[in-house]
Amino acid sequence: MKKLFCFLFLYIIVNLAATAQQDPQFTFNRMTQLSVNPGFAGNDGVVNGVILNRYQWVGIEGAPKTLLFSVGAATELFGQESGVGLNIMSDELGFNNNISVSVDYAWRKSTGLGMLGIGASVGFYNFGQSKAIWYTPEGELWNENDGIVPKQDVSQLALDVGFGVYLKADDYFVGASVTHLNQPSIVFADLASTFLARHYYLSAGYNISMSDPLFEIQPSVFFKTDMVSYQVDMNVDLVYKKRYSAGLNYRIDDAISVLLGFEMTNGLRVGYAYDIITSALSGYSGGSHEVYLSYSFDLGKNRSKKYKSVRFL
Repeated sequence: MKKLFCFLFLYIIVNLAATAQQDPQFTFNRMTQLSVNPGFAGNDGVVNGVILNRYQWVGIEGAPKTLLFSVGAATELFGQESGVGLNIMSDELGFNNNISVSVDYAWRKSTGLGMLGIGASVGFYNFGQSKAIWYTPEGELWNENDGIVPKQDVSQLALDVGFGVYLKADDYFVGASVTHLNQPSIVFADLASTFLARHYYLSAGYNISMSDPLFEIQPSVFFKTDMVSYQVDMNVDLVYKKRYSAGLNYRIDDAISVLLGFEMTNGLRVGYAYDIITSALSGYSGGSHEVYLSYSFDLGKNRSKKYKSVRFL
């Protein structure tokens, strides 16, 4: 187990050093758009909330665990159609435990191409390291007196800013955004400093109607880069009665995923995804699991209305 943990630690450090991608990855990318694109806020004209939990690389000690709570709503501020949002995320990775909180605002305007949202987010990112999780075997890899190894739990709070644009029509959506726009610095006393690199996101999806109106096919693509490396997710879902969905996702050089979802009651949905690892970690992990619960409702209108999930167009 110690050797495996050392392997994981080195694998993560080497990859972070090479890629610098610090944002967590998700398989249900449509459900997490608000967390990376403030222009998404209020895009459905109703209130949408989602809780998502991801367990990555199951079976490997210190592997990433991410919990996300995200809620967005359409509103009107000073006579302008707008969207607002709130994101709270906990991301654990080895000895790191990072917590971020952000609020979003989107200016929304109906155009000939669809509903356009231009948004900004502002919040705080708390970067924490736990001494209790460090493993420093004698004579191997680390010295307990090394200055980069914290001798107690430490944390650093930083201001975090983002920007995004989102366009949604009846049959398609397109989004572009950047997180950590201000590249907040993270500095610990007596420890090496780092910063949150800008991450750029592009997303697009389309709704293909079938000859049988009960079925729809929804392909989508999500692209993320920090201008050093990139990550691409290609997804296709088969939707039945806008209530049941089954899909496949391919993340280049990382995983193939199976996605399932269904609406339990009006506006209340659950979903589950399983990642089959295709990277070098495939021999050490049983895969990754992701589950979400979402709810959509309309404030001040007829509650018997059938609401669309943020996952569907």
